[in-house]
Parts: sequence; C-alpha cells; structure tokens
Amino acid sequence: MRFPKYLKVLTLLALAGVAGCTKLDETYKSTFPADEAAAALGAQGVSLLLQTAYNDIIGGSAFVDQAGVFSLQENSSDESLVVTRGGDWDDNGVWRVVHNHSWDADHSQVLNVFNALNKISFDATNVLNFKPNPAQAAEARFIRAYALYVLLDLYNQYPFRNPGDTLLNAPKVLSGNEAIQFIIDELTAVLPDFNPTNSNQVANSDACKMLLMKCYLNRGAFNNRANPTFDDADMQQVITLGEQIINSGKYTYEANYFSNFNFSNKSSKEAIWMYPCAGSGSTVNNPGMQSHYERGFHYNEYTPKAPGAGWNGFTTMSSFYSTFSLSGTVAFSQADAILDTRLGNRDTSDKTCTINSGIKPGFLIGLQKDQYGVALKDRKGAPLDFTPTIAPDMIEQGSNLEVTGIRVSKYVPDFSDPNGLYFNSNPGMSLILFRYPDVVLMVAEAYLRSATPDDVKALTLVNGLRTARGAAPMTGPLALYNPNNVEDPQTLLAERGRELYWEQVRRTDLIRFKAYQLPWQYKPASGDDPKYLVYPIPNSSLAVNPNLKQNPGY
Repeated sequence: MRFPKYLKVLTLLALAGVAGCTKLDETYKSTFPADEAAAALGAQGVSLLLQTAYNDIIGGSAFVDQAGVFSLQENSSDESLVVTRGGDWDDNGVWRVVHNHSWDADHSQVLNVFNALNKISFDATNVLNFKPNPAQAAEARFIRAYALYVLLDLYNQYPFRNPGDTLLNAPKVLSGNEAIQFIIDELTAVLPDFNPTNSNQVANSDACKMLLMKCYLNRGAFNNRANPTFDDADMQQVITLGEQIINSGKYTYEANYFSNFNFSNKSSKEAIWMYPCAGSGSTVNNPGMQSHYERGFHYNEYTPKAPGAGWNGFTTMSSFYSTFSLSGTVAFSQADAILDTRLGNRDTSDKTCTINSGIKPGFLIGLQKDQYGVALKDRKGAPLDFTPTIAPDMIEQGSNLEVTGIRVSKYVPDFSDPNGLYFNSNPGMSLILFRYPDVVLMVAEAYLRSATPDDVKALTLVNGLRTARGAAPMTGPLALYNPNNVEDPQTLLAERGRELYWEQVRRTDLIRFKAYQLPWQYKPASGDDPKYLVYPIPNSSLAVNPNLKQNPGY
C-alpha cells in the first residue's frame, strides 16, 4: 500500500507533534509507503491520533455544543425547545424551525453536525492507517462506528473511506441495510479486542455491546422510518447483549439520580461510556460542558455570577413534565418531586450545589431562590418565577419575557468556589454517552417487540428502575406507546423520556416508536411532512461529493 501525498502531510504534521525539534526530511514525494509512515509515527504517535478522534466527540458541533447533536435530537422532539426572548435566542429562527419540523438543507445546525460527525469518522479512520495494535484499532473502529451510527440515524446515509483510500476521490456512501450492517459487522469484529482494563472513560467492550444493541433495536426504523418493523432475531440480540451487561454485576442504579451528572460524575455507577471534559481548574467548570448547564440557567440564576450566570434559552414543555405523573396530574411546583426523584427540585446528597447556589438539580419551576432562601429577580426586577406556559409561537415579548418555560438543570457545575465562579479543582465532569438504565430499557423494549412478547419480564425491568427513582410502579400490560398521545405516561416511551431526558436520544426513540409525527406542544398538529423523519444532506456537502444523494422531499 502506498499513501497519497495528502496523507504524507498528515503524517508529517503528526510527527511534528511527536518529535519536537527532530529534523524532518521534507523532500517532496508523491507517495509515502505505509510501513514507513507507521514506523516513523511510532506507538506514541498512534496514541495521539487516537486521542484526536476522542477529542472530536466534544469538539465543534458534535455532542457537547448546544447547537450540535443535542439540538437535532432534542429540540426536534417533545422534550426541548428554545424560546426567543426579545433579541435573545432568535438567530433568524434556526431554533424554532427545528422544533416546528420546518428546516431545510441550508440550516446551519444540519450542516455543522454533518461536518462534525464526519470529522470524527475521518480522524478515527486515520488511526487505522498507522498500524495500531489490536486494542487501539478496536477503540478507533468503535469511535468511527459511533459516528457512522449517528450519521445514519440523522441523515439516512454516511460517507465512508477505508484506511489508505486516496483523498483525491470522493468517499463512497452507504445507506439502508448495507449501512447499518457494516456498523454491526465492525462492532462484532472488534468486540474481543478491547483492553479488558479499559475504564468507562474510553471505548470498552460494554460500550461496544451497548452500541450493538442500539443498532439491532433501530435497524427496522433506519430501514423504514415511516413504518418500522422489528425482526425477532434482532430483538433476541438486544436481549442477549443487554443481559450480559446486566448480569455482569458491574453497574447499579445510583441512589441519587443526579449524581450521574454532577461535577464528580466520574464515579457514577451507571456510566458505561463517558467522555471526560477538560476542567480549567481556575475560572470555569469544563468549558466543553458549559452549555449543558448554562443553556437553561437564567441570567441571574446564580447570584455571584449575575447577570452572566446563564443563557436563559432552553426549556422543556409542560406536557412532557406532566408525564412524570402516571395519572398525568401535576401541580407544577416543587411539590411534584414526590412523584419521581428524576424531577429533582429537592435537596440532594450533593449539598455543594444547593448550599452554595440555591439551585436544586432537576426541573426548575416556580420562584427561584438563592442559597439563603432569598427570592431572585429577573433583569427587570420582577420575581424570577418560572411558569409552565410559553407563547404559542415560541416568541416572548411581554413582561414575562424572561420567566416563561420550565428549565432543566441536569448537568450541574461545582459551586464551591468562594468567589462565585463555576470552579472545579477536579479534572472536570464527564459527558455521559452511554448509561446503564438505557440498557435495561432497551432489553425491556426488546421483550415487548419479540415474536412472543414477554410483558412480565419487561414490566419487572421497568419497575425495578422506577423503584430506584422513587416512583410508583407501573401496572401491566405495558404498552410501547399510545398512537393517539405521545405524552401518555403509561407507556414504555414515556419511561424512556423520564429516565433519559436531554441525553440526545429522544428523536431516535420517537421515530422508533412511530410517534415522531404525532402532535405535541408548539409543533403543528397536522401537516408534518414525512421527509422530516430524516435531516437533509447539506447543500454544500452535495456539491463536493457526487456520491451523496439528497434525501427525498428536500
């Protein structure tokens, strides 16, 4: 194998980062032998290339930025919307059209996410050009498989290069069952090669099994989003892989749900795969994770940083909030916390948050107070009293400009700094990518979708989770979803929402449960075009790769 000149440049750049002041032979060559490239780069260089692929997960518009995968997965669903407040959060309507399902192929978020995911795929593939050891290759191929899985989920196709392919040619494009089968084959091939000592902060065998579960569970939806079908063999694979993880004894439910999302969440007993974001150790708790908490905080939410404590944009809807009650009846106050600990709004074992800020993790509703019990005010001096009602067009202009909408405080920073900064003396919180309860819920779903459904086993798994969350058990038979009401609380779809809200899976769930085109708050009740079941290929991407085909209807 011989490398094109462009890969020679990549190699030299990598060597420059590894070799320091070593003099490099910069004589131009049209090709660069693979063996020479691998030998020159060395084991340390391969590790750096692998780290680059990992860093892409939180870089750009991938999985951390509020305008990245989060927006396309959550803001397009019944769990999240971004309210325009005067001049804030308008951005020419890019947020509203995602919630309304009226985007087009020039939407900035659609483009940026497509590019960010393809960068992950490219950088992970690049690792494979330089003779990584089997464990390194397993991690690189897993990272690439994850990026391809999300690309297929969002865009119905993905560009792909094999290691060593010339960059002068446009990458081939896979779609349909060929695309999902390639990912399954990749994950199956690398599963035995992971280093058994890998922690949950890097790719590992359980994360590989969990991604395989997602592939098998969603294969039918990826092949026909308008009318998903579920092959029994795929469901049995989900059950087998899931039970291997469940029976391993390595994971258990946290006593405090929000321990999974605080500044010390590296110790989470539920995390199967997380990515550690770099904490600065001085002024900001994890620049990468900043959007996960500031997007929902009001400008004055944290007195020492007011008026820069938050961005005051993202909210959830009252209809979704109501699903935490099995009867659908809620008070829209902190009293609702008795229904389900995942609602939050109570003191937790993480006293740092409440004692130093007054913020109680969970859904923020009603009058907000600081750590001394003093009522906070908005920037106009009115009580900072979050209400469940949002303007029908998602554009606030009146006196309630800053207070409409239930806020979500799931990831919460370290408030212990005496100067009022989002300070963290620890390495920083991690972004949870795969979490154990998702495994449990996928197994329960596979039991219900099997050729011979097993409601008893499914309900036992779901109620075991609900008991851990301080919620009343559900009674059988357990319905997958209600075709007439996306917010029916007595369904497995609702339980997935209650457990995994704002964890970047909701759109995928709604499509798999045939609920994505149902009406919900602030989305039109009719006329949801089937083309919105996938995002368009960005026009600029079509222009540079003739192998990409625009999705129907765009």
